[in-house]
Amino acid sequence: MSKFKTMLLAGTFALAPLLATAQEAPFAEVVADDAQGDVSSEAYAADAKAKMQKEMDAAIALVEKMFDTSSLPPIEPARLTLAQQSMGALIPTGSLEKMIDNLYGKMFKTILGEFSGQSDLMLSIKTGVESDKIGALDEAAKTKIADMFDPHRQEREDQITRVIKPLISEALTDLERPMRDGMAKAYARKFSAAQLSDLNAFLATPTGSLYASEWMALQADPEVMVAVMKALPPMVTKFMDRGPQIEKDMKELPKEKQLSDFSDKELASLAKLMKVDVKVLTDQRDMWNTDTMEATEAADAAADAAYDGSAADAAADAAEAAADAAAAATDYASDDPAYDRSNWSAADLKRVEDLEAASAAAATAYLEAEADAANKARERLDKNPSE
Repeated sequence: MSKFKTMLLAGTFALAPLLATAQEAPFAEVVADDAQGDVSSEAYAADAKAKMQKEMDAAIALVEKMFDTSSLPPIEPARLTLAQQSMGALIPTGSLEKMIDNLYGKMFKTILGEFSGQSDLMLSIKTGVESDKIGALDEAAKTKIADMFDPHRQEREDQITRVIKPLISEALTDLERPMRDGMAKAYARKFSAAQLSDLNAFLATPTGSLYASEWMALQADPEVMVAVMKALPPMVTKFMDRGPQIEKDMKELPKEKQLSDFSDKELASLAKLMKVDVKVLTDQRDMWNTDTMEATEAADAAADAAYDGSAADAAADAAEAAADAAAAATDYASDDPAYDRSNWSAADLKRVEDLEAASAAAATAYLEAEADAANKARERLDKNPSE
């Protein structure tokens, strides 16, 4: 793993508690693309920034839609001033970095260790020896093995820490002001002026001042992190135990209609709403109906083949029908950019993927029918060699 990728990964993990609700795609994409281009080139950097900005813009737009604040009433200036005073005490400069420092002691260094060469996983990858066998070695042996691959390993880890930590500190400083502003508005709406005055009076006391300086850092305290992690398995187990019932309940829900389910009258109404020629929708519906029918016929033929004596021929016919349906769909695509799936709507993409799944099911049914027919033929031939 390159130094650049390791540094990005470490920085991302260090910031993870603050970005838990954000999409992981921007950082993940930049790191993953390491293997596809020269990370030192200006073109690569510009492309990576553009991709990240696009993902972040989409994430911001989604959050703004989810938490629409445009209809909220104005905040009383006096209450906002009191709330800003509260946030000045609760989120002073450096408080986010103090929270992250709790992670540096264990989590950050552990992550670096996992990817720097001394972990069981990395030693297994480098040597080809099973990780269980490596796990049985003592730490002194692991250290010597890691040092044989990279004598400057510790120096490299220290360098990454020296480079990453100031970068994170700068990023957290940039984050603190908008966090204070947002929380001040939230507190001003949630608490009355009298309540905010009481809160500020408490924060001005020695105990309140100590609480203000520690409350955020305590969110990442080792004991808190361990307690939360230990609470996750029972939660996951509950979901697993209730999985069958959840799946049953979901299956009982009415299925979403597809365009192929629309009658001519419904298509006319839909075309009017969408302000398009009804023929556009009719052609689309008929095309998918044809493809679905061909895929269904292929699956039915393959299934029937498992129960009669002409299994091989029927399976071949099913495969040929499925192939013809796939070829017909491919012919439509040619070089028309309209067939680029990134240009399709979510509903259209789902329809295509559903048909692809039906095609795959038909192919699977064909193979299973062919194997079943062959097995039955062997049994019959073994019992009646004269046939």
